[in-house]
Amino acid sequence: MNNLSRRGLMAGTVGAGLIAGAARAAPDPHPQGDRVLTRIAFGSCAKSDKPQPIWDAVLAARPDLFIFLGDNVYLDTRDPAVMRRKYAELAAQPGFQRLKASGIPILAIWDDHDFGENDAGMDYPMKEESRRLFLDFFGEPADSPRRSRDGIYTAHVFGPVGRRVQVILPDLRWNRTALVPLELGDQGYEAWVRKRFEAGEPTPGPYARNPEMTATQLGETQWRWLEDQLSVPADIRVFGSSLQVVADFAGWEGWINFAHDHQRLIAAIRDRKADGLFCLSGDTHYGEISRLDVNTPYPLWDITSSGLTEVWPVTPPNALRVGEVFRDQNFGLLTIGWGESAPTVLAEVRDVNGEVRLEQAIRVGDLKV
Repeated sequence: MNNLSRRGLMAGTVGAGLIAGAARAAPDPHPQGDRVLTRIAFGSCAKSDKPQPIWDAVLAARPDLFIFLGDNVYLDTRDPAVMRRKYAELAAQPGFQRLKASGIPILAIWDDHDFGENDAGMDYPMKEESRRLFLDFFGEPADSPRRSRDGIYTAHVFGPVGRRVQVILPDLRWNRTALVPLELGDQGYEAWVRKRFEAGEPTPGPYARNPEMTATQLGETQWRWLEDQLSVPADIRVFGSSLQVVADFAGWEGWINFAHDHQRLIAAIRDRKADGLFCLSGDTHYGEISRLDVNTPYPLWDITSSGLTEVWPVTPPNALRVGEVFRDQNFGLLTIGWGESAPTVLAEVRDVNGEVRLEQAIRVGDLKV
């Protein structure tokens, strides 16, 4: 023992843990896992009782995969009958019917409104019933591990070696601890934000950062699963989060509100050498692109697309925003250039007519630990 330093022991322990994680980590099976993904469409925030004309533009983009990033319906209830009615409304949408009939594989994760209630977390009492209806609607098999985990998180890998795309969908609701409200004195949030808007000041949401080490969106079991998934071999990783990962600081729900989670994710990407990771996010009711390149293993990009039907009336602050905000109905599209050299990704936010409103070209070779 005299020849072993504490640093060496720690390094050996961490290294052994990483090797063990890589050995036991495996993606969930998918019936189209051999499919090469070149165009990945995604979106969020669709009220089932509103017209959804945007599906025409989504289908015209000819995606190989569509990812629902949450608020896919707005349940906002504890009544299972209301939940079933909302899903029936989405099933009856002509555009959604065409998407299903196209044979394009669909992946989905939930956010608060399809989890059950606005900004709901671990204390929502109907989450088991909500899970069952969600997974039944999206055709999850009866023996799917998503039905027995502490949440509906999942990960899949598509394509052969050299063109492997990993899609990771964390569950940010099932285990999420309490939010911390902003201190607004004796006035309500609506009055406070109205004053700021009239004064021409930024209009953040009603929540503050939570620095507590025990505050979490994922819970420890899901965290260990996620860290293991980041060890799975892949050429490109798509981290599909229902909430913004990079934006700082909008004041609404987001990874930045949970300081420990935010730092742990960055550390996990570094420690697991999870190259080629892009973040996709929803929730906001506007589209934007964010980039974080300070104290990260490589630049972290977050492409936010929201909503398929919903539009937010004002623009919250975001110090890491790249370019403008697009406040109208939209969906996102990643186009992967699989070439002989390192692949490239063109990230776009498109409007209801399919016109490109935001775009960012990214070299996957720049996203290396």
